[in-house]
Amino acid sequence: MARTFMKGSEAVAEAAVRAGCRFFAGYPITPQNEVPEYFARRLPEVGGTFIQGESEVASINMVYGAASAGVRAMTSSSSPGIALKSEGISYCAAARIPMVYTNFQRGGPGVGSIQPAQMDYFEATKASGNGGFQMMVLAPSTVQEAVDLTVKAFELADRDRNPVHILADGVIATMMEPVELPEMMPEDKVKEIRESKKKWACVGHRLDYQNRAWIQPGQWQTTVMQKCNEEAAELYESWKKNDVMVEEYEVADAEIVLTAYGISARIAKSAVDILRKKGVKAGLIRPITLNPFPVEAFEKLDYGHVKAILSVEMSIPAQYATDVEAVVRKRCPVEKCLCSGGNIMSREAVIEAVMKIIG
Repeated sequence: MARTFMKGSEAVAEAAVRAGCRFFAGYPITPQNEVPEYFARRLPEVGGTFIQGESEVASINMVYGAASAGVRAMTSSSSPGIALKSEGISYCAAARIPMVYTNFQRGGPGVGSIQPAQMDYFEATKASGNGGFQMMVLAPSTVQEAVDLTVKAFELADRDRNPVHILADGVIATMMEPVELPEMMPEDKVKEIRESKKKWACVGHRLDYQNRAWIQPGQWQTTVMQKCNEEAAELYESWKKNDVMVEEYEVADAEIVLTAYGISARIAKSAVDILRKKGVKAGLIRPITLNPFPVEAFEKLDYGHVKAILSVEMSIPAQYATDVEAVVRKRCPVEKCLCSGGNIMSREAVIEAVMKIIG
């Protein structure tokens, strides 16, 4: 594996290329502009295709087309740009087309700010588009984890024939850290994935007469759609059993359990270390998958011992905390440490919130 020093947005793009991504379409928006910039340079070097679409809407539909042909395809954007892509994302989910997209979140609602935020949790986990579909949502807290989860996202997308959402933020996008990049996928494997393993792909009459872009009459009538949605629901349930990823840090004897995802979790983790030095028994539950949610990590807490849970996120009003409250079910207080408007959560604010809880 190659070790290097990279900005988060560029590391995600390089990881995608090394995972076999050969098509990217996107549209500029801060703070993720380095992603399409990097792809524009890098994809031609490996025989891939980069397109800067005329809009976010056009870009996601280009990805839909490329992925339908069996190519590992990707797009990225930030908050309002993801909202514009939601129709195309829903189309991909309806057609069971695997693709990967990254949201480097910024402040909102609306245009909001170009500063980092975590205000798209609901959009990612509850309503990424019309029709009630779901996606696996992966939340990195370091540049290295963003690299690793990007590679994993393509594997999961192909396995499930479903879009996969990497929910990051502007801090991860712009910070630089040492990373170990995976080995480049050999071109023969890239070709095998596209032409041999995706029998459903629309490859055209030259390769497979059956796999052309056509729809039978009545394809989308009610009985067929119900069956499709039932199969999708079974897929979503399987994630809860097989695909939950979570980090539990110093939780075994914790009296105050912090919980957060992404960059907020990284800040909360450093707060746990300082609190421990002060004699406060603090711990951290960090979801790596936001969907599926790590219910079991909260279920196995000793609520006779845990005094409170502190949910930390860069969103006002709270979003992630609502899922925490749902799984805790009032077995202990769930407090919130929040910031918004482009402000980045501080370790001091987290420590202060914990000290307020313990009096």
